[in-house]
Amino acid sequence: KYLPEVRRKLKIREAKSDKSLIDEPPKVELKDLPPHLEYAFLKGDDKLSVVIAKDLSVEEKTALIMVLKSHKRVIAWKLFDIKVVENEEKKLIQTRLVTGWHVCIDYRKLNEETRKDHFPLPFMDQMLERLAGNQYYCFLDGFSGYFQISIDPKEQKKTTFTCPYGMFAYRRMPFGSCNAPGKFQRCMMAIFYDMIEKTIEVFMDDFLVFRNSFQACLSHLEKILKRCEDTNLCLNWEKSHFMVKAGIVLGHKISKEGIEVDKAKVDFITKLPHPTTVKGIRSFVGHASFYHHFIKDFSKIVRPMTRLLEKDTPFIFSKECVESFQTLKRKLTEAPILIAPDWDMPFELMCYASDFAIGIVLRQRYEKHFRPIHYASKTMTEAESNYTTTEKEMLAVVYAFEKFRSYLIMNKSIVYTDHSALKYLFAKKYSKARLLRWVLLLQEFTFKVIDTKGAENVAADHLSQLENPHQNVLDPKKINESFPLETLNLVSTRGNSSTLWFADFTNNHAGIFVVKGMASQQKSKFFKDVKHYFWDDPFLFKVYVDHVIRRCVHGQEAIDILKACHYRSTRGHHGPNYTSKKVFDLGFYWPTIYCDAQDLVKNYEVYQRKGKISQRDEMPQNSIQVYDIFDVWGIDFMGPFLSSKGNKYILVAVDYLSK
Repeated sequence: KYLPEVRRKLKIREAKSDKSLIDEPPKVELKDLPPHLEYAFLKGDDKLSVVIAKDLSVEEKTALIMVLKSHKRVIAWKLFDIKVVENEEKKLIQTRLVTGWHVCIDYRKLNEETRKDHFPLPFMDQMLERLAGNQYYCFLDGFSGYFQISIDPKEQKKTTFTCPYGMFAYRRMPFGSCNAPGKFQRCMMAIFYDMIEKTIEVFMDDFLVFRNSFQACLSHLEKILKRCEDTNLCLNWEKSHFMVKAGIVLGHKISKEGIEVDKAKVDFITKLPHPTTVKGIRSFVGHASFYHHFIKDFSKIVRPMTRLLEKDTPFIFSKECVESFQTLKRKLTEAPILIAPDWDMPFELMCYASDFAIGIVLRQRYEKHFRPIHYASKTMTEAESNYTTTEKEMLAVVYAFEKFRSYLIMNKSIVYTDHSALKYLFAKKYSKARLLRWVLLLQEFTFKVIDTKGAENVAADHLSQLENPHQNVLDPKKINESFPLETLNLVSTRGNSSTLWFADFTNNHAGIFVVKGMASQQKSKFFKDVKHYFWDDPFLFKVYVDHVIRRCVHGQEAIDILKACHYRSTRGHHGPNYTSKKVFDLGFYWPTIYCDAQDLVKNYEVYQRKGKISQRDEMPQNSIQVYDIFDVWGIDFMGPFLSSKGNKYILVAVDYLSK
């Protein structure tokens, strides 16, 4: 009377019949299938159903059905042979397999006392890359997964649990055990040990057969079904699809074209409303980040929302967050198809860095077209966000090689960057310790750096901030990128002191134009000088003969730098030459630096008082000629000293020759 309604559904299982399920096929519910799939039957016209590809020819369907019929004992329609749970009266109770009820048990206490079995699971991205690019697939699924693994009778009592209907223990491996995934994967690896990565991929209870021809795939399928039959491994008829051209595995769609997102999962994400709590942001970002390797600049896009996850940050879902939310959903719906890498071709890396994030694209060139393999991004730490532009771009390169080390360690690669200074960092002898350390880390890789051009490196936005003294008198000219190793002479400002001394160089590099009206000799000198400079928005840099790169400065900024190098107490109020050297060491340059340093020091009162005494009025100092030992002595007093006998001074005499 007190028992709930569910008790009526849990009936004692009857004795197992001696007749096989193959002899008496069970009735199963045939659900609607996607357009590319259809049902086939291994017995009669409506019994022992399986799911196969719809576009197979008659001959291919016949051959496939023959193979499946010869191994039909491997396919399970109703798994009555598995004894699920056992109570203290040794009576078997039916659960989810028959009634639809699923037993959930909290094994956290048991897991704390269990010695962990750290058996590794396959890497998802590597498995997807091996599967992608094939013509035929067979997706096989183990029936009820863990329940096919029996538990040692001595260990079954450890799975004991209680409920309102009594005390029970599992005979088969239950869900919730911390070692269950590792044990199951080890068992599957042992069964298919000689086939994995050659003809089959195994991830827990998902088995995937793949080949580029129907006959090869069918031959491998027959071998795998025979192995399953020999090891009593049962397959789920409803989830196993045979000889299809594409399918979903581990949340991704694989096909001949490559790797794609699962449209069903993406549709679910795009229908989510914008978050209203911190927990909602974590949930949405977690869902979207599953496909982060499909989205360029993922960390940069999601940054406005992840800021709200920081400690002591008020939750204000601003307009910027709404734009980030909508952009991320749009990017998911437009996600590209990723390809499997071709190990005989060089890899290409697109590296870029913003103020707070790093983005990388790993790709390869196919028939003059770039195809992405993987997207990666990273939000900078607080310390990294304070790096200079060059350091941030170099950080992006280092992160790319660390992220994709397995692809690049034994292969040639090309690094594309919009920061041309990186091309010279690897040849510099003197640089910051951090940059030198990164250069050393990259020595084990074989790669070259190429500066991107055109639309990928437009500096026109900053040109409006520079004064152009020669408006409408500019002659377009393409400039050679090679940088000879000569020293740049003093640069002329063409008679106008208010103009930036490097305006002509900046306009030439950023806008690809030169000033009209130059004489032949002037133009020759200009092109000789301009090769020592390069533009990196918003600054112009000069490359010296020793490959040291310095930023070009002008006006008050140059004077402030000079004063900072001279006035600070730690600088010691040095002279003009040393002050100029400190400016160079800090990475700055302007043509009149030595003259400016001389004027600054000459007019500085402290330097005048502490400077060297003029030697103009000093008495001449003649050397003392010594010819023989004890010929000349030097005598002086030392003291006073404390002495017990009252003596305070010592008379010291030193022979000039022997000393």
